[in-house]
Amino acid sequence: MDATTEVRDGYGFDVTHLERFLAREIAGFSGPLAVRQFAGGQSNPTYLLQTPARNYVLRRKPPGQLLASAHAVDREFRVIKALGEHTQVPVARALALCKDESIIGTWFYVMEAVDGRVFWDSTFPEVERDARPRYFDAMNDTLARLHSVDYVAAGLGDFGKPGSYFTRQINRWSKQYRDDEAAGRIPALDRLIDWLSANIPAQDDASIVHGDYRCDNLIFHPTEPKVTAILDWELSTIGHPLADFGYHLMIYRMPRIGVAGMLGVDLQALNIPTEAQYVRAYCERTGRPGIPDLDFYLAFNMFRMAAIFHGIHGRVLRGTAASARAKEYAAAVEPMAELGWKQAQLAMRASR
Repeated sequence: MDATTEVRDGYGFDVTHLERFLAREIAGFSGPLAVRQFAGGQSNPTYLLQTPARNYVLRRKPPGQLLASAHAVDREFRVIKALGEHTQVPVARALALCKDESIIGTWFYVMEAVDGRVFWDSTFPEVERDARPRYFDAMNDTLARLHSVDYVAAGLGDFGKPGSYFTRQINRWSKQYRDDEAAGRIPALDRLIDWLSANIPAQDDASIVHGDYRCDNLIFHPTEPKVTAILDWELSTIGHPLADFGYHLMIYRMPRIGVAGMLGVDLQALNIPTEAQYVRAYCERTGRPGIPDLDFYLAFNMFRMAAIFHGIHGRVLRGTAASARAKEYAAAVEPMAELGWKQAQLAMRASR
C-alpha cells in the first residue's frame, strides 16, 4: 500500500466492467473489487486490485495516442507466462490477458500480487551494511539465470530475432526518437547514434533480455536477500545478454539522473561490491572470461535510456505520461544523452 495512491486523474476506468471480466477469467476470483494505482509504471500504468480474499496486479496500455511499437502488454504477459511455467526465473504468475478495449479502454493483463520489498535506491539504504553484498549477489545471480534460460525450450523461440540485436535496437530507438518531433532533437544523442552505429562489436550470443533490469523492478523476499519476482517486462525480447547486463551495470557510472545511480558513492563505506567485482561475478556465473567491449555496452544503454526519457518527454507534452515522476524523467533527456556521449568518448580513447 505504501507504493500506491488513489487512481490518478485520466487513468480511471469502470471497475464494474473489470470485476465482471475477472470473475469470468480467473478461477477463484470473488469481489468486491477495489482499485489503487502504483506510483511507478511511467510507461504502462499499473494498478493494485484488492479483494477480500486476494490481491492482484493489473498492467495496461496508457490511454491516449500511442506510438505503434510501444506499450506491448501482450508481450509482457507472454514472457512472464512462459518463464513462470517453464523455468526457475522468478516472476509473478500470469493470470489473464485482455485485448477487448471495451472492458477498461485499453489492452491489459492481470498477474498475481507478490508480497515482498521493492528498493528504489541502488545503494539499498534500508538494508543492514553487512547484508548489502548478498542483495547485490541476488540481483547478479537472478540476471545470470535469466540469460542462461533455453528460450526455445521455454516456448519463446519466436519472441525476438537473435541476430543483429544492436543494429535493430539502435534503429528502433533512433526511429522512435526522431519520429517524436514534439520532444525535439538532442545534439549529443544524434552524435551518439552515429558513433554506436559505426562501432557495433561482433555479435554471437542470444538470450532472453529483460531490457529494464534494475533494483526497483525487482521484488525481494520480505526478510531475505532473495529475488522473488522480476517486474516490468515491457522491453523484453530475444537479444544480446551483454546489452542487458550493461544496462543493469549503468548504476555504477550514473549519477542520480532519473534513476538512482551510484556514481560518486563511497562503495567501500557502504559495503557494496565494486564494478569490477560485480562484472567478475556475472562472468563466472555465465562462463565468460571477461567483457572486452564493456564501454560500448554502457554507451549503448545510455543512448537507449536517453531515447526512453525522450519518449516520456513526448508523452508529458501530449498529456499521456502515466507516472507522477514523468516530468523528472523528461528533464533528464539531455543530461543522459551527454553522459552517453562521454561514455562513447571513453571507449574511443581506450581503443587507441
